[in-house]
Amino acid sequence: MAKKNALDNPVLDIENLGPTKIDSPLLGSLSGGEKNDETIAWDAFTDDDQRIIMEATLDTFQRYKSEGQAPPSFEQAGARRKIYFDPSKVRAGILTAGGLCPGLNDVIRSLVLTLYYRYRVRNILGIKYGYQGLIPSYGRELITLDPNEVAEIHQFGGTILGSSRGNQSVEELVDSMERLNMNILFCIGGDGTLRGAHAICQEIKNRGLKISIIGIPKTIDNDISLVSRSFGFETAVAIATEVIRSAHTEALGAPWGVGLVKLMGRDSGFIASTAALARGDANFVLIPEVDFDIEGHGALLDRLYERLKSRGHAVIVVAEGAGQKFFARENVAKDASGNVRYKDIGTYLADEIKNYFKQNKQELNLKYIDPSYIIRSAPANSSDQVFCSFLGQKAVHAAMAGKTDLLIGQWNDHFVHVPIAMAISKRKKVDPKGELWNSVLERTGQPDLRATA
Repeated sequence: MAKKNALDNPVLDIENLGPTKIDSPLLGSLSGGEKNDETIAWDAFTDDDQRIIMEATLDTFQRYKSEGQAPPSFEQAGARRKIYFDPSKVRAGILTAGGLCPGLNDVIRSLVLTLYYRYRVRNILGIKYGYQGLIPSYGRELITLDPNEVAEIHQFGGTILGSSRGNQSVEELVDSMERLNMNILFCIGGDGTLRGAHAICQEIKNRGLKISIIGIPKTIDNDISLVSRSFGFETAVAIATEVIRSAHTEALGAPWGVGLVKLMGRDSGFIASTAALARGDANFVLIPEVDFDIEGHGALLDRLYERLKSRGHAVIVVAEGAGQKFFARENVAKDASGNVRYKDIGTYLADEIKNYFKQNKQELNLKYIDPSYIIRSAPANSSDQVFCSFLGQKAVHAAMAGKTDLLIGQWNDHFVHVPIAMAISKRKKVDPKGELWNSVLERTGQPDLRATA
């Protein structure tokens, strides 16, 4: 029997700090200055009872209907007519944590512009270097953010706030927020950052405080559950696709040429799979979710030799978390956040391929390319920039309405509120039996790479 997890019976209710009693400033701004509901477009505001069905198939809907139950659904994101916080009293903080990713500055900019212009919030703090910025012993400065400060930042990669990894004392973090009279905190980050945000929410609740914590999921690997797309992913795929093209050109340019490309993907092979599918030049795609062997009949080296013998060139795309079983006997190191530092499968494969062809006294021209840090630090492309803008806007709407312990995600083409606890309950992975991976296999013609002897 398959082991059940939290996503089998998702709890998708969103926590609210209290009743919303204040008219939204958007009532005036959307109607030309008059607070008249009749002049507002019907779709300008979203009510809490507007829901987006989680599994949008007729079979699923009919099954729940026959059982007399409502199917699981997300609360739809968007501006509310009534808000919880008085904008004139709001002191909001913004932080970025974890690794770099295209679009960080775009999200920061969207948050600031929406707070400042739409809700007239004038007290916005940028917290430097992630959660460290709230711990006094680090001595990190806080900076004031306004439209002038963020006017041009979307043109650059990275984050103007800096980033860091590491587990900080939740008690100290909330202590600092209390001292700063901060009542909203936007946390832009991946799995570790969101876990920290959820822990902060629990401590805030234990203290009986009214502070909203909103997450904006940042993972270049696109591996957060219940989030169909994370910002920076499309930019990463676009750049990775060009890298694969270059590897293909290099492989074609020499006899028995091999282009080996290592891409991001610690536990999930979405970038490697999607980029390989987009370009069509890859012959072998190695991801963490699909087992493969290097040596033996039918394994990678055997298949690579046959490919080169018949076609004269080959391109291999490998995700950084693939093939970690080959390092099982080595010591495990961890980063500041407690994540296992994965061994370098790219250089390992390059060495294995070189040794194999050397032992077989066969010519080989291998070019190894690792564009990871170039991709991570790149500015977002236009598609991701638009997406980041929406994420920032929806995050501010949620916070001002007094919602907390949630992240902004996209589901079935709608922006929704996702409880952080659900999003961090399980990592999203490529399904080896799913459409994406099967499309990769069809495009590449890649066989099973497990040894048969």
